[in-house]
Amino acid sequence: MKTITGHFDAFLPGFFPLFRAVMPVFFLVLPLFLGAQNRPDALMEYRNGNYERAVNICRAELAQNPNNMDSHVVICWSLLRLNRFQEALGYAQAGRAINRYDVRIIEVLGEINYYEGRNNEALQYFQEYINLAPEGQRIDMVYYFLGEIYIRLGRYRHADIALSTAVHWLPGNALWWTRLAYARENAGDSADVAEAAAAYERALALDPQLTDAQRGLDRVRQTLRPR
Repeated sequence: MKTITGHFDAFLPGFFPLFRAVMPVFFLVLPLFLGAQNRPDALMEYRNGNYERAVNICRAELAQNPNNMDSHVVICWSLLRLNRFQEALGYAQAGRAINRYDVRIIEVLGEINYYEGRNNEALQYFQEYINLAPEGQRIDMVYYFLGEIYIRLGRYRHADIALSTAVHWLPGNALWWTRLAYARENAGDSADVAEAAAAYERALALDPQLTDAQRGLDRVRQTLRPR
């Protein structure tokens, strides 16, 4: 016990000068740390479905730093969810001017053009995304949108390829399997119709309540039935 007390007594003379030197720095840094902890998080608000809140946070961030690419991206994502496509387009174009190769902005521009019916422009942006980020974070969505555009254009074999790739990346999406089945159903070949049935069945295995898949499966079974 004496040995421990002796070591502690020897430590004290050096401790207090160090404590006095460190404390001003501690009290200077603490408010910054607490401020960072309390700072609004636009991405978190977006992920929680609070899109208007995310928009307001991003606007404040961009007022302080117009070149903040993360703010441009999150505000675009939020405005897309709110179906405010023209507002999203303005922020996306501003982000594109800052960094032409930010694939998040490229994908946003593809979505905006898709929702506003500009199929050729949307195709160009989605193809650019694939070229720049073939395994990007949004690659599954990009292929899904491509498939939907090709369905719009009546290019069902292209839609089959795109949607097959989409479900490769996200195999648990029943809606995407249904759209893949629809593309195959309309491709016009008996082999495609048989594959459409398999895709409808996969969709129903994932979601038995999906009425579009059930109706589609009934249609293709009728087509495949021997006459």
